[in-house]
Amino acid sequence: MQREHIRRGFSISHQKVVLEIDFSGCLWGYTEITVVPTSANLRTIHLHSRQCTIHSVTVASHQADFVHHDPLAHVNISNPQDSHTYPELKRKIHSALAEGDEGELSIAIPKEVSLRQSGHAAASGLISEAASPEPQTPGPSFHTPAPVPEFMPIIVHIVYSLRNPVDGIQFVLPTDAYPYRVPHAYTTPSSPDAARCWVPCVDNLWEKCTWEFEFVVPRYLEEQEVPRRNEDGDFEEVQESSPTVVICSGDLVEQVAHPNNSNKTIFLFAQTVLTSVQQVAFAAGPFHVYPIAVESSSDEVSGASQPLMHAFCLPGHETMLRSSVSCLRSAMSFYSTEFGSYPFGSYKVVAVDELPVQRFDSSTLSLITVDLLHGDDAIEQAIETRQALSHALACQWIGINIQQKAWSDTWLVHGLALYITGLFIRKALGMNEYRYRLKSDMQRAVEWDNGSMPPICQPQHFDPPDSATLPFVNLKAPLVLHILDRRLGKSGTSLGLSRVLPKVFLSAMTGEMQNNALSTHSFLRTCRKVSGIDLRSFAEQWIYGSGCPAFGFSASFNRKKMAVEITMRQEAPAFKALEHNEVSKTLLKPVPFFEGQMTVRIHEADGTPYEHVLDIRSPFKRFEVPFNTKYKRIRRNTKRYLARQAAAQAAAEGDAEAAEAMGLIDMGFGLEIWEKEKERENWKVADWTEEDEQVMSGATYEWIRMDADFEWIAAIAFEQPDFMWVSQLQRDRDVVAQLEAVHALAKQPTAIVSSTLTKTVLVSNYYYRIRCEAAMALVNCAIRRLDFLGLFHLFKLFMRHCYEPEDPSQDLFAHTYVPKPNDFSDLAEYFVRKSLVNAISQVRFENGKTPSVVRQFLIDQLRYNDNTANSYSDAFYICTLISTSACATVSTAPPERGELLREEVRSEHSAEDVNLMKQAMDEISRYRSMDRLIPSPHNVVTVAALEFYLVLTVANLIPNDLRVFFPLTREGNYTQVRLAAFDGLFMSKWYTPAIMRYVLAVMANDPSRVIRRHVARSACQSLALLVSMGEMKNALKEAESLLIEEDGSMPEKTKEAKKSEVDVMIKVLRKDREIGKNEVLREFLMPIALAPDVDHEVRWGIIKLADIVLRGVEEAPPKVTIHLPPTPVAELAPQLPAVKMPVKVPRPLKTGGPPARSPLIPSAAPPKLKILPSSSQIRGSIPSAIPSAVATPSEKAKRPIAPPPPPPKLKSKGKPTNGIKHSHVPKAQTGGMSINDLRACRNALKKIKVHKNAVLFMQPVDPVRDHAPNYYEVIKHPMDLSTLGAQLEEGMHKDRFAFEADFRLMIANAKQYNTPGSYAHNEAISLEVFFEKLWTRINKTLEAANKFAEPEPVENLPTIVVKQPAAKPPPKAPSISLAPRPTPQAEPQTPARPIIKLKVGGPSQNKVADPPKQAAPKPKGRKPKIVDEAPPPYVDDGSHDLLQEVIAIEREKDEEKRHRKSIDLSKGTPTPPPLPPPPPKPSGSGPPGKRRKTTATEDDEILALTPPAKPPVPSAPSSSRPVETPIAPTPKSTPGNQRLKKDKAPEPVKVEPPVEKPRISIKGKEKEVAANAAPAPPRPPKTSGATPLNEKKCKDVLKSISKMPEYGIFAQPVDPERDGCPTYFDEIEHPMDFGTISDRLNAGKYSTMEDFGKDVDLVFSNCRKFNPPTTYPVNCADAVERVFKKEWSKATEKKLSWAEKRGLQGLMTTLVKEDISWVFREPVDPVLLGIPTYFEVIPRKDARDLRTIRQKLDVDKYDSVAAFEADLELMVRNAITFNGAESEVGVIAVQFRERVKELMVIARSGVTKKRKEGEKGTPQPTKKVKLS
Repeated sequence: MQREHIRRGFSISHQKVVLEIDFSGCLWGYTEITVVPTSANLRTIHLHSRQCTIHSVTVASHQADFVHHDPLAHVNISNPQDSHTYPELKRKIHSALAEGDEGELSIAIPKEVSLRQSGHAAASGLISEAASPEPQTPGPSFHTPAPVPEFMPIIVHIVYSLRNPVDGIQFVLPTDAYPYRVPHAYTTPSSPDAARCWVPCVDNLWEKCTWEFEFVVPRYLEEQEVPRRNEDGDFEEVQESSPTVVICSGDLVEQVAHPNNSNKTIFLFAQTVLTSVQQVAFAAGPFHVYPIAVESSSDEVSGASQPLMHAFCLPGHETMLRSSVSCLRSAMSFYSTEFGSYPFGSYKVVAVDELPVQRFDSSTLSLITVDLLHGDDAIEQAIETRQALSHALACQWIGINIQQKAWSDTWLVHGLALYITGLFIRKALGMNEYRYRLKSDMQRAVEWDNGSMPPICQPQHFDPPDSATLPFVNLKAPLVLHILDRRLGKSGTSLGLSRVLPKVFLSAMTGEMQNNALSTHSFLRTCRKVSGIDLRSFAEQWIYGSGCPAFGFSASFNRKKMAVEITMRQEAPAFKALEHNEVSKTLLKPVPFFEGQMTVRIHEADGTPYEHVLDIRSPFKRFEVPFNTKYKRIRRNTKRYLARQAAAQAAAEGDAEAAEAMGLIDMGFGLEIWEKEKERENWKVADWTEEDEQVMSGATYEWIRMDADFEWIAAIAFEQPDFMWVSQLQRDRDVVAQLEAVHALAKQPTAIVSSTLTKTVLVSNYYYRIRCEAAMALVNCAIRRLDFLGLFHLFKLFMRHCYEPEDPSQDLFAHTYVPKPNDFSDLAEYFVRKSLVNAISQVRFENGKTPSVVRQFLIDQLRYNDNTANSYSDAFYICTLISTSACATVSTAPPERGELLREEVRSEHSAEDVNLMKQAMDEISRYRSMDRLIPSPHNVVTVAALEFYLVLTVANLIPNDLRVFFPLTREGNYTQVRLAAFDGLFMSKWYTPAIMRYVLAVMANDPSRVIRRHVARSACQSLALLVSMGEMKNALKEAESLLIEEDGSMPEKTKEAKKSEVDVMIKVLRKDREIGKNEVLREFLMPIALAPDVDHEVRWGIIKLADIVLRGVEEAPPKVTIHLPPTPVAELAPQLPAVKMPVKVPRPLKTGGPPARSPLIPSAAPPKLKILPSSSQIRGSIPSAIPSAVATPSEKAKRPIAPPPPPPKLKSKGKPTNGIKHSHVPKAQTGGMSINDLRACRNALKKIKVHKNAVLFMQPVDPVRDHAPNYYEVIKHPMDLSTLGAQLEEGMHKDRFAFEADFRLMIANAKQYNTPGSYAHNEAISLEVFFEKLWTRINKTLEAANKFAEPEPVENLPTIVVKQPAAKPPPKAPSISLAPRPTPQAEPQTPARPIIKLKVGGPSQNKVADPPKQAAPKPKGRKPKIVDEAPPPYVDDGSHDLLQEVIAIEREKDEEKRHRKSIDLSKGTPTPPPLPPPPPKPSGSGPPGKRRKTTATEDDEILALTPPAKPPVPSAPSSSRPVETPIAPTPKSTPGNQRLKKDKAPEPVKVEPPVEKPRISIKGKEKEVAANAAPAPPRPPKTSGATPLNEKKCKDVLKSISKMPEYGIFAQPVDPERDGCPTYFDEIEHPMDFGTISDRLNAGKYSTMEDFGKDVDLVFSNCRKFNPPTTYPVNCADAVERVFKKEWSKATEKKLSWAEKRGLQGLMTTLVKEDISWVFREPVDPVLLGIPTYFEVIPRKDARDLRTIRQKLDVDKYDSVAAFEADLELMVRNAITFNGAESEVGVIAVQFRERVKELMVIARSGVTKKRKEGEKGTPQPTKKVKLS
């Protein structure tokens, strides 16, 4: 999915949307999409666009042809009148959806638009993590693939309009039914492709870009009233209209009045963070704005950095808005503190009408339904809204800023958002609420995950998760993360996910996370790196597997062994359910056995809890847990026991401290009811019997808790005596333990249990949720065996809320309960009161009927409810009373056959029942009438009343009266009321023609999308319910009798009979005259489904309905036709290249047509382009210096296309040799400019053009357009950047100074024409300042390069034997010269050894690029002088010089080309070498970023020769081929003369021929380089040679130096007044201190370790610069710096991984044992060997031998495998350099080199295999090199 932009051939960098909104239902405007092509073959741009009318399209200001075809809007079938053809419709919809994925809008790129290449960019987001579950090192990844070419962006301008949209945009307008509705519009997630429905775009979650929005809206949506005078003559107050407001993703830039229409307003928004179109939203309307203030309690740092937050609502909801969003600021503070700073600039919440979902989260903006708003008097809704809004805000971190990498990773993104929401709820509502919710969710997950649900992560599924399973995924995912957190926390080195999540969010903020896409693999790797735990088995069980375990535990005490024997049995219900279904087992992957560790907490007799860990490794096991308390102390007469008894007595007398010391939750000892004997009798409190006391006194422990640390999502059955559960309930402080105890006691109904639960409800120290659960558990004690003691206790508990009876001995079962006026100020008591009502309503006799006293009690609560003095709303309490009344009215006894049929009457329905039901209905009717007059919030009371009628109707207690439901289904009622009314309608005979017609009309035409979808869904579901209830009784009975008969005769087919039950029901429906044969259904079903404006969910609902009630006709086999959208451009087939070419003299074509391929280039297409490779040569307008035309095959794989200016006609006849032609001068150099100057000017111009101040200077001044009519009168010599670039390419500058003069002319013109202080004048100054800095660096580099470009005499070089193919000697390379020079002249051949002369490649090196008009003379047969010069001394001016790097890149490429051609010419075949290597850098070929100071150690210098360890990357985006530097092979240089890291003047270097280069594998390095070459957007660019920041190590370094006494003076910024140094800031330009460094580190300002180190060095250098030597500050700086260097060297130390080091040690051992290595085993001794001049030829620091290399390997001197290979190669080259290639030692050296290659291949394969098998070892280092 993230590879889409490569397949498309372009990506999008920016999109601008300009829309004018007409609130009658129209939008019009345009969008400008900045397209960045990734292929030179791009001809057509495919975009997504539905519903929009496209008026015109321009590409780069040229009119473009386009085709707009929306497949979904043109779905038709062969016979629309026949409803049986729905299978054809289903197939065509699937086909249209698949076709729409490719894009509905196809735009042809005009011929006038040329694709110009600007460089390369690494393809982001393409890392394959399926290979290994090993942790991936943070920072630039070595898995990143080769770069793709990047072209100059093209702007596509699309003018479009939208009228009455169906999807994507929702217009809410006043209607006759809703005359007071406020008009507004907003983006709605009405369909999966909603984004493309309102703006042309690339509708892909992973295609991100920056955004710019401009909305034009009416200033007011209603006319302003004119003030009128009243009777007194004063002006009456006019209610001011709300102005129209637009809220959009991104940050508001400005709001301005329309320049041409004062009645309109323009809103400008900008989103600078890369965002997908699917996460862009806006809302427009007269919204009320409520700014959410910054928390005053927050600390200064977070308070200052907290983003702006606003809430918006429609007029009329202002009072509810404030109370609804009050939690958002505290949530923002919590998330920012715990998980890193907010990833965007602002956050908005907008409440809108008719939103089809509860929330729509987008970047910086959440649209919520108005139903979430509540007033100050709400209770339940406040909790729900807090959860919803805090979750919406959490989604900004994970879900919006970070997305899933693949659809299978959805669980992780959703789970993390819900997990961190839970952490906020824990902070807001407390730990008890958090753990209670977790426990409840776990129970739901265990019930749900019984074999019917898939794993939460299915990597083999590439589609979005099914909407049916998504709620389950959202339930289980945060639970899995919770148990993962618990297991990580047990590792000892980790704090769980609290350490992992900040790293994840930081990597997204800093750009280390590729495309901000999080995968399950990378998340688990991060967890493993942090904790060191191997999570593979955990992931297989809980993430990639389905099901939850069911445990059965039993415990017994073994007095002989003094141990508790715990027997464990585990079952896997999901696996058991699917055991015999192989298909389901393969798809759902149920786990047969869960392994792991479970914590058991035994509370021993002395009250001490001891924890033990059970290691679960088999389904059945008996564990022996040692007992800690000695046997003699178990007896109850010990001193410790007596002391506890005394403490309990003190607690019973009300001593709170004693109770606290005992750890007692249950403070019931202090309640009156348990003290006085009379009260105990009144409450019927039961006491333990003597027998119970004896059993309790003999118990060896108080209680046992299984899974005490909450680490399992499992059903745990554990049996222990009731007194132990009572102890656990009363003395364990964990709310989960109390909940488990309540549930366990509920299963053991006794008088003691009833008393204990009653006490639990009474004691307010318990968490209110536990009290509610205890109240519900009392229902189990309301049984005849206990004389309904539970019901008595429930009534007694509820009596606290009623008036006391006059007679204290009043029978509670005959009492009239008149409630006191409501007072819900104690929220805990309110929830307990609701639970008591619920519990009382569930009490039943044995026959399933409710006691009449219960029903009368509920009626009395409804009748006497008084809320007049209550400050809270009682709407939800009334709803509880109504729903419990319905519950109590219906019997729970299973109905006998036909009992639900209306023709039969219940015989046991007595007169008392009828009377009670009538009273209840009267009360419900009264509340309905009250709700019409004084509406409850969201009409919840009316909804509850409708549900009451529905329950009684379904139970056949009252006749089905459609007059109750039907009027409330009509438009004009509140949406929730309509939904409840439709539910009632669908439980009746809704399929009668009149009602069916109405239902279908609602599906098709209702303005509410929520209603349409609900009706379409309910139509299908209700049929199943009606069939099961017996509505189709005749046919069903016949079918069942047949089934029973079949079952009786063939019992083995019972399963098959159950399976066919659904088929029988469907047959019943299809045969039914009123359903399957319904004419209305058949008439209107297909027209609705085929309507172009039908909602997509409604359409699928109708197709599903047709699937149930109609038999589909088999479709005729379709004809094989392929529908391809017509492409306006006629693409001609490319001419075939000439294949048979002379090997010696490849000749270019004269004119026209594609240039002939060189035989040296394989004719395969570049791997990442799907268009024929030669088609790029058809269009002459496509710019290409075509380096690929002479590139080696390995280069082609790395860079498919590289683009320079368009080549002119090819007329050169020069014969190329070794793939390079020098017989012409490029046009840009015809003025005499040297190649170095030309490249410098081109790169300078490119950097200037992308500068932010260069916009005004991009094109010539147009006096009309730019409002400067007299410009050409004032300015006689105009100049601009485009003219400057054209003159440069035309060769009109003789050197770089002429280019500089033209640029300064342009700046001078701007300053002359524009007054000082004006915008243009300021822009000119800013651009000039930038140019000065850039030009200074360029001049320094070029002067140094020219100074050292002259070769020394050949005689001074050591002897080297060069093997050259005799066929064609290479031509002379042109030397660098700043003066104009003619075409290079050929020289006569001499036998001199070749010297590599500094040569910078350009278009002239290529046989296809820019030849001169006349053929140059052929080069004569002489071998050229080739000298390879080292780079100039490096002057560290704070930047990595770009130009020197470009020179190095070009020199390497030239040598690579010459080397490849010489090899292939000698072999006579174009086949490339099997492993094209990136060798160590020769002198002069490394970019400045690779150089260090002269203080570098000897080992560092050699290690620095290895490109993979620190692959160079361009320091600016202007280099044309940024990522080829470390890959392109270069010639070998004499080691003694290498100056890669030195500042000394370089010396000439002798080289060996390219044939001798080592074959170092680039398989891993290529990826590494590409990763490093793609700087992440949110973070400043960094060189790939830099080390990614390790924040922990940096903080440790700061912590170490902060302990020094001298640290204090550097701990905070210098204050010139306080510190007595008024001139400090005059002398110190860049002040720095450790406090600032720490702040920047915490804020994520550092991207590399080097950036951090530079700032620390800046502290010391500033100190030494300002203070004289030997002064106190300088001494402090010296002391602190010493410690810093010591700690810093530890922090930045790099090592090989253990596996790599061990493999290389084995390789060294093998080498030393072999005879071929005898020459290299010991260091060279010049005296002993009689070669006194050895160290004159080979510098001592470069001398290498196997013993030295082994010593360096053992002491971890190598930071990469490539560094080790570089030393071996240096050793071989030393031997060849000193002895000569033809000598005996030289021959042995070559053989040794080949042997090393073979052993390295073996070593690589060995390490790779180990890694794939999941090597267990220490975590990998921060930066590692892959041995493959």
